[in-house]
Amino acid sequence: MQLVEFLAPHFAFVSDPTAWVALLTLVVLEIVLGIDNLIFISILTNKLPEAQRARARRLGISAALVMRLILLATISIIVQLTTPVFTAFGHGFSWRDLILIAGGLFLVWKATKEIHHTVDPQDHQDTMVGTLQLSLAGAIFQILLLDLVFSIDSIITAVGMTDEIAIMYIAVIVAVSVMMLAAAPLANFIARNPSIVMLALGFLLMIGMTLIADGMGYHVPKGYIYAAMGFSALVEGLNMLARNRKKQGSGGGH
Repeated sequence: MQLVEFLAPHFAFVSDPTAWVALLTLVVLEIVLGIDNLIFISILTNKLPEAQRARARRLGISAALVMRLILLATISIIVQLTTPVFTAFGHGFSWRDLILIAGGLFLVWKATKEIHHTVDPQDHQDTMVGTLQLSLAGAIFQILLLDLVFSIDSIITAVGMTDEIAIMYIAVIVAVSVMMLAAAPLANFIARNPSIVMLALGFLLMIGMTLIADGMGYHVPKGYIYAAMGFSALVEGLNMLARNRKKQGSGGGH
């Protein structure tokens, strides 16, 4: 009985239609924001031995869920991360800004290294991929680094959408569950289609630069980013369709 009395205030939103709209909106938003993280996880885990890939994806995404739930539990601290701690170049930098810039630089470095290896696979002795017949622990560590960046951005977005902590928890759990379901199909699709790898690495470069710009105070609307990604994916899809038709045509000729 005491447990019900304790939980009741936190679930009062159940009878509020506007709260359900906020929940649905936030779930969709969290899923969309999770696409960036998912692309990174898919590319990284595909560098592991095949037997370890599924486990690495599960561990990485589970870690993302745990991290976001922990961050929600410390939401009063997370909100304070947006308070400027110093000013430079006319912009007040907060801890959130610094985390986004660091995460963006990491993504740009990572994607550049991967592109270099993909374009010139012979020259891989000193690249990350060369040493990366990546260990499982190394993959999880890198996933956790980016999880932290995306999780903080995700939680701050959630705070801007609703004041109900229960709605935030539900939205995060649903969004990460969708990521868990989509991770294997996305990673397998990328592995089967080498040209998609370059496209995905281009996405990571764009996401990294967007994070850096956001941290520097130049906010780029997410709609523009996802519209560009969608258009690029559509063009690549048409290229793949044309290549498949060409193969079928040449096969039929023989």
